[in-house]
Amino acid sequence: MRAVQVLQPTGPADVRVVDVPEPEPGPRDVLVEVYAVGVSFPDLLLSQGRYQVRPEPPFTLGVDVAGTVLSAPSGVVGLESGARVAGVVPYGGAGDRAVVPVSAVFPLPERTSYDEGAALPLNYLTALFALVERGHVREGETVLVHGASGGVGTATLQVARGLGARTIAVVSSDEKAAFARSAGADETVLLDGFKDAVRDLTGGRGVDVVLDVVGGEVFTDSLRCLTEQGRLLVVGFASGQGIPEVKVNRLLLNNVDVRGVGWGGFAMTRPTYMREQWDLLLPMIESGVVAPLIGATYDLDGFGRALQDMADRRTLGKSVVHVR
Repeated sequence: MRAVQVLQPTGPADVRVVDVPEPEPGPRDVLVEVYAVGVSFPDLLLSQGRYQVRPEPPFTLGVDVAGTVLSAPSGVVGLESGARVAGVVPYGGAGDRAVVPVSAVFPLPERTSYDEGAALPLNYLTALFALVERGHVREGETVLVHGASGGVGTATLQVARGLGARTIAVVSSDEKAAFARSAGADETVLLDGFKDAVRDLTGGRGVDVVLDVVGGEVFTDSLRCLTEQGRLLVVGFASGQGIPEVKVNRLLLNNVDVRGVGWGGFAMTRPTYMREQWDLLLPMIESGVVAPLIGATYDLDGFGRALQDMADRRTLGKSVVHVR
């Protein structure tokens, strides 16, 4: 079968579509015929040898998949042969077929397309974990979202709205501001001068939660945006400006928290956790408040180009690769 593989971990240029043996599912695995694959930031880091998981090359990329069940463990409701599903794996999903643990496969609502299904698991379950498990977001609170036009950013805007929170999107251009508003942002501010703009929007109070996928220079001003007992959620460092440091006296003086958000390591060691998250997400999908924005689509041979577009920050929302 065809699969997208990293031949050498030197970046998107060494990503190729090659023929590989078909995967063999274990006793607690689901074999999925893949229709669409989401392009994720971990894919980019894997291609560069910079991810915390470092498989020996050659290896197959692909974290988010959507397709139909070919085989599954007997007795699992909703995963019968032919069922439409989405799934998430550390890597290995970008091929004609993928093996996904039964704990990480989710039934797709009829109204949800395969493209949308491939855009859901990693980003939206990360957003749900950040806002509920780590951020303890409550109805009526205000959430500031960095990188708000990207995949995790747009997912966070929608999940926050589903939880009854007000959202402020931080973006780098007017085009990205319009995209964030289409994702459901209540307010948008430009990255340049965002701290003062946020103070104005909140009447000087600040925000309850900041979700930061960017890191680097925005970190300190993000702390300054927090109201008393606010929470800054650290999801990633997409800016490439390095890992910021915090002077803990800031936390003490203002009674604020900095909290790490490591969804994968948490969820993948708890067999029922992802399905419980999906069950919380389903009403938001069915109501329409969660509706992934697909910024660009590619064919399977274009996976490397999709990664390069992500590296060059040319993408909006979630990019998706069509397998069939």
